[in-house]
Amino acid sequence: MSDWNPSLYTRFEDERTRPAAELLARVPLTQAVQVVDLGCGPGNSTELLAARYPAAHIVGLDSSQAMLAAARERLPALVFEHGDIAEWSPAAPVELVYANAALQWIPDHERLLPRLMAAVAPGGALAVQMPDNLDEPSHTLMRETAAGPRFAPQLGDASALRARILSAERYYDLLAPHADVDVWRTTYHHRMDDAAAIVQWLRSTGLRPFLDPLTPELQALFLADYTRRIDAAYPARADGRRLLAFPRLFIVARRST
Repeated sequence: MSDWNPSLYTRFEDERTRPAAELLARVPLTQAVQVVDLGCGPGNSTELLAARYPAAHIVGLDSSQAMLAAARERLPALVFEHGDIAEWSPAAPVELVYANAALQWIPDHERLLPRLMAAVAPGGALAVQMPDNLDEPSHTLMRETAAGPRFAPQLGDASALRARILSAERYYDLLAPHADVDVWRTTYHHRMDDAAAIVQWLRSTGLRPFLDPLTPELQALFLADYTRRIDAAYPARADGRRLLAFPRLFIVARRST
């Protein structure tokens, strides 16, 4: 896929940062020496970590050079590194491994989550938040649009680039032998101005695998078709706005001492 677009991503920064803050609020660590923000993006989540743990050495990791540039501009005093979460391994265990809205892009969670848990120091924590919205209209309509005769030859199975996450029960079973696990699911209902705003939200994330393989002309046709479907699926509420339902799965696992 093409590189991420930080300015498009941060257009809805308040909505994207809210689950990051709610994840961090449940982390049971009053202090930390080493903190890693996996999939740090433009630094909005890293900023929360820096405010919570001002004395910690905090490293943000991301595979997008554009996102890293935005994060470094936002937080010049912190360390940001280019890397792949699937291959990340710290030189020594750290007190907090934090991953907000990133792991859904990484496959094989049966191996990934225990490996990340192993990177946590005794008494430390793994904190994870992932969108759990592949069955929401926002995403089923992406797949329906992509299956149309104008787009299917170019897209194939574009949806395969994001794996379906596991159940809350399975994550619990993977981590409970090593940690005290807190897992929960929250559905946010984001107020959006109109159908076009919902599409703009998704252009920076879920729509990327569907748009990147297309020519500019086909991208415009795809977006027009998809926007019509979104307009029907998310009707105007009493004040004229739309509500975008967005389920997210949260995990906080504190490693045994």
